[in-house]
Amino acid sequence: MDKIKVKYQLKNEDWKPSPITALATSIDGSRVAASREDGSLELWLVSPNTIGWHCQLTIHGDPNRIVSSLVWCPGGEKEFPHGRLFSSNIDGSVSFWDLCHLKQTMVLESNGVSIWQMAVALSKSDDGETNGVHMENGFSKRFLNGFDDHEDSESDEDSDSDSPEVLKQSSLEGPRVAVAFDDGCVRIFTISDTNEFIYLKSLTRVTGRVLSVAWSDDAKFIFSGSSDGIIRIWNAKSGLEAHRIPARLGGDSGHELCIWSLLYLRSGTLVSGDSSGSVQFWDCQLGVPSQEPITRHKGDVHALAAAPNHNMVFSAGSDGKVVLYKLSSSTMEKENWVYVDYKKGHSHDVRALTVAVPISQEDSWPVENKKSRYEVKPDDSSYRKWAHSGHPMLISAGDDTKLYAYAVKEFTGFKPHCICPVPQRTPIQVALNTSFNQAPMLLLQSSHWIEVRLLHLKNVRRTGDYAKAESVGRFKIKASRKIICSALANSGVFLAYSDNEKPILYKVERSEAGKMTWSFGKRKLPERLPTAHSMIFSHDSSWLIIAGLDRRIYVVDANSSELVHTFTPFRESRDDGLSPAEPPITKLCTSSDRQWLAAVNCFGDIYVFNLETLRQHWFISRLDGASVTAAGFPPQNSNVLIVTTSSNQVYAFDVEARQLGEWSVRNTFVLPKRFHEFPGEVIGLSFPPSSTSSSVMVYSSRAMCLIDFGLPVNQDEGEKLHTQDSIVKSSPKINGKKRTKFRKNFDNVEVLPLEKKNFDNFEVLPLEKDRVLYLSHISNSLFFMIEKPWSDVVNSLEVQPVHRHIYGT
Repeated sequence: MDKIKVKYQLKNEDWKPSPITALATSIDGSRVAASREDGSLELWLVSPNTIGWHCQLTIHGDPNRIVSSLVWCPGGEKEFPHGRLFSSNIDGSVSFWDLCHLKQTMVLESNGVSIWQMAVALSKSDDGETNGVHMENGFSKRFLNGFDDHEDSESDEDSDSDSPEVLKQSSLEGPRVAVAFDDGCVRIFTISDTNEFIYLKSLTRVTGRVLSVAWSDDAKFIFSGSSDGIIRIWNAKSGLEAHRIPARLGGDSGHELCIWSLLYLRSGTLVSGDSSGSVQFWDCQLGVPSQEPITRHKGDVHALAAAPNHNMVFSAGSDGKVVLYKLSSSTMEKENWVYVDYKKGHSHDVRALTVAVPISQEDSWPVENKKSRYEVKPDDSSYRKWAHSGHPMLISAGDDTKLYAYAVKEFTGFKPHCICPVPQRTPIQVALNTSFNQAPMLLLQSSHWIEVRLLHLKNVRRTGDYAKAESVGRFKIKASRKIICSALANSGVFLAYSDNEKPILYKVERSEAGKMTWSFGKRKLPERLPTAHSMIFSHDSSWLIIAGLDRRIYVVDANSSELVHTFTPFRESRDDGLSPAEPPITKLCTSSDRQWLAAVNCFGDIYVFNLETLRQHWFISRLDGASVTAAGFPPQNSNVLIVTTSSNQVYAFDVEARQLGEWSVRNTFVLPKRFHEFPGEVIGLSFPPSSTSSSVMVYSSRAMCLIDFGLPVNQDEGEKLHTQDSIVKSSPKINGKKRTKFRKNFDNVEVLPLEKKNFDNFEVLPLEKDRVLYLSHISNSLFFMIEKPWSDVVNSLEVQPVHRHIYGT
């Protein structure tokens, strides 16, 4: 298929995702939390039977507090169904991550000493016995066979750090947390129902840094590993050292040996990973090695994880490898662990591992006897062959900013699956027909700056032509702040952004007297407007709409800067004077006639507001329990709202009538299998500008799909789909031909012709392997997309590939 190309080179800093520092799986195993070096935290839904995992929400935390470890705890005031999430931070503080309000709250202020790791176990019950539940790999598991209690006969008073008040606190029904500090001390805290960290005791300070910590299953022992190469086993009740294990078995190598990770197995075996690249297995009862160390890494071993049945252990490190060790099937009484295999999906250091067990009840695809014309023979390493409900997954992440999933039970048989091909996709907005001679304007957002560029597309007339772009303005913020969201008006006259302190509005003007110059006048917004999770301008550019951190929606007149109205989203009719109780709004879209505003919260509920009457018009509960990935109003019919979900469903709502549209009643629950197998998660919608068009272009970072609501939906033969089926495979070729590769080292605004005769309804067009960041129609027959080669992104990362020490003083 011929195409007109517009080549446009972006700077490397335009998309620079941040390394992942820690992972943890929720109590119920349904979600994985990932912290990034820029202070943000992502919550990913564990998704079997789908190529694209869904990032349910992002919390933009303090960029000056780098997370060193994450733990989930049960309980709390609201009995959070997935558990409560806490992080230790390199600056020595501890944070609570409020997943309902998308906020980071300090629950333990820093005392100036860095924290390397935390580990959590449930505290004692009323009878003084532990309940046998241990938090391992981020999720809880009830173990029945802990190792024998080697507790000494000393009374509680024999420990200098114990006091009557401390002992009273230790009997509380709440999780206990062991915290590894840089000053060589392990401190024990309990977590109250109000998320307070209550100090219990400190273990004896040791030489060097305490880098890793773990609990025994019965919570009677604490294990710590330090930078002096020694593993210590502590009696959790008395605080005394029970065993001291030197990990450097081969003698002094002349440098520090760092014990980066510890993992306790319910058989009583302790596993350690260290800076020599070795994984060692220890007999906790005797405090001696149970076998020779296994050295399969060519650098530091940063993380360990175990399969739920504890017969497999995984390690990851600075060589980018994830290694599997398996318990030998020998009949000998003594345990013997053997190296099995490794996988290498990462290009940089792997910092974190966790195990998740999907609990989704999504049905697998029915076996079809007859192949459809869209079917592609599945790859032996395809994700859909092993990613099923109840099958444990190993998740890895690190400096290359990506997350990978592995089949725990069939680790050797399948390749790593990339969960997020486009991590932290840079926000891009385009205003096609601005007030400045209808010239398109591009808004790029980074963590600490936003930039407006003018795109020159009018001279693009044939294949191979190039478009020029000029920067017309760039705004930087203080390093202590972080830009959360931004918006560009369709007219190009206004732009706005919000950092973690307040929203800001600018008016754009151009002077053509003599040399053309651009100016940006800062407009004063109403006082006390909160930080925004999302913002958008109305279609006519007259109103700025802000979804605030306080869960209200503010409508501001862009010209006068006056507050027009404040919406309080609700699911049931009530007085607007009440405090908002709904989850935060993270997506906004408006209709072209400025009548409707659709707001989507972080869990997938939709609120529709009438901007003429300034009242909430409709509440749409989350669709099949899925999250909303994209939404928009077609310019041809402002009463229609198109929504795509994380389960690869498409809905068309009749907003005026408050009901599912006629098209959706007929087709939504029987969409073609090829769309449910759409490569990657939908990230956007693009509507043709024609008043007679009835189509939308749905796109991900890897493919696009043209949906015409005026044409019939042709199902594949023998196909019957469940509403939440979401399995992805390789997409079909268009007209039997692959798209021609036309560039190697450039990022592009690429303009392509769209001829309806080339597409069947719901046919999927694979995009280039380079990541698509944005796609939009220029006319009914042309659209452009912005891509960026992943190799360029990797080269722009500030960290170096493999063998990077993660601390230094």
